[in-house]
Amino acid sequence: MNGTTLDWSDVRIFLAIARSGTLGAAARLAGQTQPTMGRRLRALEAAVGHTLFQRTRDGFVLTDEGSAVLLYAERMEEEALAFSRALDGKERLLTGQLRVSSSDWFGVHVLTPVFARFLEQHREVSIELVTDSRRYNLARREADLVFRITPFDEADVIQRKLMHMDYALYGRADLAASLARHAGDAGAESPPLITMDSAFGTLPDVAWAKRMLPNARVRFGSNNRESQARMCAEGVGLAVLPCPLGDATPGLARIDLGEAPPGRDVWFGYHRDLRQLARLRALLDLTIELLGNPVAGPV
Repeated sequence: MNGTTLDWSDVRIFLAIARSGTLGAAARLAGQTQPTMGRRLRALEAAVGHTLFQRTRDGFVLTDEGSAVLLYAERMEEEALAFSRALDGKERLLTGQLRVSSSDWFGVHVLTPVFARFLEQHREVSIELVTDSRRYNLARREADLVFRITPFDEADVIQRKLMHMDYALYGRADLAASLARHAGDAGAESPPLITMDSAFGTLPDVAWAKRMLPNARVRFGSNNRESQARMCAEGVGLAVLPCPLGDATPGLARIDLGEAPPGRDVWFGYHRDLRQLARLRALLDLTIELLGNPVAGPV
C-alpha cells in the first residue's frame, strides 16, 4: 500500500470496471464521468503499487494482481452494503425511496395500481420500478424488493409466496367466436400461435399450448408478454397470457379448450437486513392486503 490509506470509493471504481470491462460502461454504472474513472483507477493502482488491469483494445482485463484482490474488494462491498442496510433497517419514518423489480407486464398491470394507492397514503416515499428480465441482486441493493415467479435461493433473503396467477388462452373476439362455432369439426384448421421465444420454450404454458394445439403453427414469439397480447389483439393468433394482462387487453376474449393452462405462483423477496425498514414493511402490508392469497410465511 506504500503507506497510503485505501479509499473505499476507489475500491468501488475498481469493482465497476471489473464488472463492466470498459471505462465508459463503468462510469455509467458508478454515476461518474469517464475521465474521473480513469483518474481514480490510476490513483488506486498507485496506492496499492500494482497494475490491476491490462488495457486492451477491447477493454480492461484484470491482471493477476487484480484477480487476486477481486474477492477482497467484493467482501468490502458486502460489508459496506450491510452497514448501509443496518442503518436503513432502523428507520421508522415513512420517507425515502424504494427500488422494486418485476417483470414488465406484472409491474404495469398488477403492481402499479398498488403503488399508486401506497404513494397516495405516504407522500414522502418514492418508488422506482425496474421491469427487467435479469435478476437483481438484493444483497448489493440493486433492488430493495423483487417479485418473480420462482422462489429465491439466495442467502439472507426473506421470501414469501404472494399469490397464484391464473393463465388462460386468448384470441381476438371474432377468432374466439369462430373457434367456438367450429369446435369438434374434424377438418377445422388449427389457428396459429403466439408464444414465448425459443429461450423460454420450456415454460409450462408453452408446453400446454403445444399439447392442446399440436398442429398449430407458431407465427410470433417474444419474451415480452405485452407484445404477445398486442399481437394477439391484432388477430395474428392465439396466446396463453396471464389473466390480469389478457383481461385488460381490449379486443381479447378467453377461449375454453376444456382444460385451463397451468398458472404460476408469484413470490416476493427482500434482504433480511431490511426487515425493519418501515417504508418497505408498509408497502408489503398493502401489497399482501390487496393481492395476497392466504398463505403462511414471514413478511
